[in-house]
Amino acid sequence: MYKKILVCTLISFSVIKGYSQAKLKPFTQGDRVVFMGNSITDGGHYHSYIWLYYMTHFPNMRIDCFNAGIGGDVSKQMLERLNTDVFVKRPTVMTLTFGMNDTGYELYPAAKADSVYQQKVKISLQSFELIKAELQQHPEIKKIMIASSPYDETSKIKIRPLLKKNTAMLVIAAEQQKTSKENNWGFVDFNTPMTMINQREQRTDSTFTMQDADRIHPTNDGQMVMAYVFLNAQGLAGTKVADMAINAKNNKIEQQSNCKITGLIVNSNTTKFTYLANSLPYPLDTIPSGFGRPERSQAQALKLIPFINDYDQEMLRVKGLDQTKAYALTIDGKAIGAWDGKAFVDGINLALLTATPQYQQSLAIMHLNEERWEIERRLREYYWIHYSILKPKGLLFNDSEATMDSLQKYARKDFFVGVTIPTYQKARFKSVRDAWQKEMDLLTDQIYQINKPVAHNFEIRLVN
Repeated sequence: MYKKILVCTLISFSVIKGYSQAKLKPFTQGDRVVFMGNSITDGGHYHSYIWLYYMTHFPNMRIDCFNAGIGGDVSKQMLERLNTDVFVKRPTVMTLTFGMNDTGYELYPAAKADSVYQQKVKISLQSFELIKAELQQHPEIKKIMIASSPYDETSKIKIRPLLKKNTAMLVIAAEQQKTSKENNWGFVDFNTPMTMINQREQRTDSTFTMQDADRIHPTNDGQMVMAYVFLNAQGLAGTKVADMAINAKNNKIEQQSNCKITGLIVNSNTTKFTYLANSLPYPLDTIPSGFGRPERSQAQALKLIPFINDYDQEMLRVKGLDQTKAYALTIDGKAIGAWDGKAFVDGINLALLTATPQYQQSLAIMHLNEERWEIERRLREYYWIHYSILKPKGLLFNDSEATMDSLQKYARKDFFVGVTIPTYQKARFKSVRDAWQKEMDLLTDQIYQINKPVAHNFEIRLVN
């Protein structure tokens, strides 16, 4: 039974990879990547998790990523803010995802649903045609269309599902894919693989969903699945952090991929060497946060996708050890763990060991990146007030006291404005926004100063 389940799981992962693969080029040195979308981008982490992979795996290649999501947006609203919220950031690459809000949130009778959704999709795609025309005027920007993460219609959670909503979203996704092919743009499908994972997990837990209790917003593990799908589309799966193999019996280095081993010394009880990798292990946040109640963590995605196997392999193999005896590993004099000789022969994935100096270095990068994300979220709340609330009233970028007074009155009847007002009260002052931007720039600069791998002294010593 276990083998049958394992085979089914591996087949499922294989199919998911197949759907997520596309011919996207990885980001390159100096890229400025703007992720445009709705609340799933605005309050989500997937773009931050993608950037974290580049920060750790390509430490000498700086890129910059920008959140251009606005909660509640449909394609028409995205069209209207292309110039002021995307092109102003001088992107070399931009992504565009929409469709969740475009298809609405009303519960339609089954007989009426198809015709209503057809009309909503038609309206959305009319604006997409205008977006396409705008994007065609910017050949200097690489474009990537992203099919929206799904609306989960199948989970047996309490909230009643809007039947056929996700099917309507797939019509929009098909048009995105068609447009991408016609214009030689990139295309990534979040919807299909995430739906497959949801349905796979629902076979054993009917209430499982990556889309939170509202069936819409991916929780942090879902956001990590989105990052995984995107990186797969860029063809980065299988790129190891490092792969090293030493033969302690004949004192030889047999493998050193994406790393350099020097100073190898082997005697009857001890193997010593210096290790310098070109990359760092990927740090996974274990603290629940983000969309969802109860909140879920980025690390919980490891139950859903083979991320460790595909992206986080820092392999140490040592041949020639007595397989019946135990050996202790220390790095820079710090005890890391002990394994028998067979485990060293089979290979130890150092990326799974959070006590290593290189993983601790990655954790610092992760926390700095989270600080940067938190500040960026405050700025996005400010822009949400402007684009969603003030722009329709003709007050875009009007931060006067009169506007503030008007918002406070409006907040009495709008919960979302009410919870965002405290941020807006600070951010309406340009000096505050400038300070936040400088803080984000400093955090990013600091990340690219501390993300360079350093040499570590390894010692493998017989303990029995």
